[in-house]
Amino acid sequence: MRKFGLIGKKLGHSFSPGYFADKFAKLQISDAAYQSYELEKVEDVKSLIIEENLLGFNVTIPYKETIIPLLDKLSPEAKAIGAVNTVKKEADLLVGYNTDAEGFAKSIKPFFEPQHARALILGTGGASKAVAYVLDSLGVNYAFLTRNPKEANQLSYQQASTSLISGCPFLINTTPLGMYPAVDDLPSIDYDGISKQHLLVDLIYNPLETLFLQEGKKRGAAVLNGLQMLQFQADAAWRIWNS
Repeated sequence: MRKFGLIGKKLGHSFSPGYFADKFAKLQISDAAYQSYELEKVEDVKSLIIEENLLGFNVTIPYKETIIPLLDKLSPEAKAIGAVNTVKKEADLLVGYNTDAEGFAKSIKPFFEPQHARALILGTGGASKAVAYVLDSLGVNYAFLTRNPKEANQLSYQQASTSLISGCPFLINTTPLGMYPAVDDLPSIDYDGISKQHLLVDLIYNPLETLFLQEGKKRGAAVLNGLQMLQFQADAAWRIWNS
């Protein structure tokens, strides 16, 4: 049995095991298994790989960046992004990839329009780096919203005024705010700046419609959750593991 999985700190929200179970059933793949592995610290992945004989795994919050020093090699894209969400065991080496970028790019393609050329990325974690990588490729001007701004292109949530939000018609939430089970949370921005010209994307897919997306929908904005991104990035990871 070829074994794959997902590592992270808390994984009760994840649809990944179910997605791969359905994929294996549809494709009649009987020699592969995929499951979640909650790790208290990222360093535990080394012993996990040996104990479970993992051939590959996905990486989620909060380990997309901290796993990098534990890897032997990075794909050019993962290196450029600075975050890893897919790891493949190649002989005795652990090679890191980033399929989040592909997943995000494919998911927003039907929704992205010229007026979305100014964006705010909510959060500065590993997923935000993949989003920024895609926005760079699309020529989108963007800034990050974060609790503790440290870089020139980072703003605090206190600065997320009506005028700032109205001037950035593309809002992407990469934080876990609103994710199951804390479904009553949402990012602290001035939602009155949202209009019908806006596109709101939430990388969260559990629940399928977060309060962040609901606030956008109320104001006529186009909204998109992270389910398609999950599926696209999972399919890309599967291709990598089987290449």
